[in-house]
Amino acid sequence: MVERLQGWHLPLLDDPAFLPLHPLLQRTLLLSVPRGVASALGRRQSMGSLVLVARDTSPEGKSTILGLLVARPLNRRGSCWEVQHLCLALAATERSFQPPRSHAASCLLREAISQASGAVSWIASASSLDHSRLALLRENGFQPQRTERLWRWSIGAGTAPPQALPAPLQLRPLQRRNAPLLWHLEQATCPAPLRQVLDRRIEDLVERSGGHGWLLIDPDRNQAVAGARWIADHPAGGHQVELSVHPGWNHLLGGATEQLLRRLAPKGDQLWLLSDTDDAERQQWLEQLGAEEQGDVVLMARSLWRRHDVPVVRGAAQRISAVLEQLQPRLQPRRRSVPTPALRP
Repeated sequence: MVERLQGWHLPLLDDPAFLPLHPLLQRTLLLSVPRGVASALGRRQSMGSLVLVARDTSPEGKSTILGLLVARPLNRRGSCWEVQHLCLALAATERSFQPPRSHAASCLLREAISQASGAVSWIASASSLDHSRLALLRENGFQPQRTERLWRWSIGAGTAPPQALPAPLQLRPLQRRNAPLLWHLEQATCPAPLRQVLDRRIEDLVERSGGHGWLLIDPDRNQAVAGARWIADHPAGGHQVELSVHPGWNHLLGGATEQLLRRLAPKGDQLWLLSDTDDAERQQWLEQLGAEEQGDVVLMARSLWRRHDVPVVRGAAQRISAVLEQLQPRLQPRRRSVPTPALRP
């Protein structure tokens, strides 16, 4: 049985696979209350996360959570959604429960896609070594887009002395008035097929980063040449960030980009960031920075083709037909029907 997360599910989520997600689940339940009130009052708010649980009930009536899925929209319109977490209970085995764990994960994924009615594309990530997860995503229509390497950088409590930026670059915090510069920067660094899948606009970058971001701006060209922004809190601690460097400014990898990352972790937290496996220059810089490799991640995406409803078009056609039918006698007189004699038995 797949159902939305409710408050009474939390005590059942005691499996070690679900424990790191408890703060996220509690926050989602708390935010669902004001969102429901705002929706009832007709006020428009950003869509929240979708949390689904796969529950199995034993003959004795005991409920067990087999799996958990957390998905979130990547833009305000909800055209693109991301599978943020897809966890299966470690205690559940193929022999202990029916249906099996793999079937539970597939049911969670299909139910999430069906409930996000406005989505036209989905993305999901999986470790390159997690063959079962990759196979599950392929079975549900996901195709690989690119392979990235995950890095963890523990900054530490101490802060490095700030280095002078190359002239005439300026370091500026991410704000709504300079967000268009970040949007153009990410359009230049993102491959065209993936750019169409993500379907991000300027307001989406500001909203998802929560206002935590920094830009290196060239005031002469009015162009952002590098940027770093907060994406999410990592379950293992620290922050997941996205670092973008314009293809023509790779020489900034060094002290300038290090300042961007340090601005996002003023308390010395650890940062998690991705780099394309083909970007040898960035990987070499991260190694010199002291970041540790955490394996490769495959980014997969799926596009949805939905049939458009046409009741409005049909209704309009019927109204036009009714008008033409009223005008028909003026255009061409109708023939009187010949009466049919009543037949007696």
